[in-house]
Amino acid sequence: MDFTLNDEEQAIHDLTEQILADHSTNDRLKQIAAADDHVDRDAWAALAAGGVVGAAIPEAHGGLGLGYLATATAVQVAASHGSPVPLLSTSVMGAMPIGEYGTDAQQASWLPAIADGSLLSATALFETGTSPAKPLTTARTDGDGYVLDGEKPMVDGGLQAGLLLIPARLDDGSIGVFLVPSPSDGVTCQRVEVTTGRPQAHLTLSGVAVGGDALLGEGAVDGAEIVHWIARRTIVAMCMQMAGAAQSAIRLAAEYTKERQQFDRPIATFQTVSNRAGDSYIDTEAITLTAWQAAWRLDQGLPADDQIHMAAYWAAEGGFRVVHAATHVHGGVGVDRDYPLHRHFLLARQIELTLGNGEEHLERLGRSIAAS
Repeated sequence: MDFTLNDEEQAIHDLTEQILADHSTNDRLKQIAAADDHVDRDAWAALAAGGVVGAAIPEAHGGLGLGYLATATAVQVAASHGSPVPLLSTSVMGAMPIGEYGTDAQQASWLPAIADGSLLSATALFETGTSPAKPLTTARTDGDGYVLDGEKPMVDGGLQAGLLLIPARLDDGSIGVFLVPSPSDGVTCQRVEVTTGRPQAHLTLSGVAVGGDALLGEGAVDGAEIVHWIARRTIVAMCMQMAGAAQSAIRLAAEYTKERQQFDRPIATFQTVSNRAGDSYIDTEAITLTAWQAAWRLDQGLPADDQIHMAAYWAAEGGFRVVHAATHVHGGVGVDRDYPLHRHFLLARQIELTLGNGEEHLERLGRSIAAS
């Protein structure tokens, strides 16, 4: 495996780093949080103008036609800056499945606006008490169209999205993914506070009428396959986010412990502190390596389920340890909202809670190994 970025992917990484270093300063991020916006519109516009937002969108629709890895590296950089830009919800969960499964008309209708930054999207992947590929939301046939009913809690980016991707169960029990403009009649969007402080949406769908052309791929592909495709890329992108958050947390801890002194010595020279730093470094390397391995295999079209479970395990378990260690060695400074560490801590906790218990991923990996 060669994780070296090609020239175009490296350009996306470097440009994302440059843009967010300029836009996502600590002072700017505090202003955005105080304004209760939770999306850095200026940074998003700059990323769109530079081609980062549409990196994986086909060139025919305003993108760069690159693969998953290009967007995944941008997601990692955004997390390392704690930047509230919706690369996960819009570029990974929205644009990519439309580019992969959408008809020519669907791609032409939605992708150019996503690429130029004027349209945000969100995918309502999760429901209470069921898996993403077995939605309880229904889509009953109504003439040439469909009527959607159901609830979708915890939709990342749902409050700001102008396009919603809604998995639903069809009359015959199969699954479809629907492209629903927001706002639409019958769609109620309620704010939900979450760990990161960037609210998500609770969507209620009540008699939402859509045309037959709203079904992603218009029935040419099994919707359960589409949901699985989205879910795998979403999990890996969250692992890339964890890698970015862990890298920044350990960097802040290193800088602080070299400057903070007790007994006329930097606390970085104390054995307990240096041991925790060493453990955090190992965890961060494992999080990063396994996330990149999974992202690379997805980008190359290779089987990746085992690698995804490995990445999710390290993100959930290792990420928890890294951000807690970083907060601990900072002392009281670590919980000060004027200091940037809290953004990485909260993002890491949100990812950990969303990915689920690391032992579940180990169990699935064990079953896969035993069956091989």
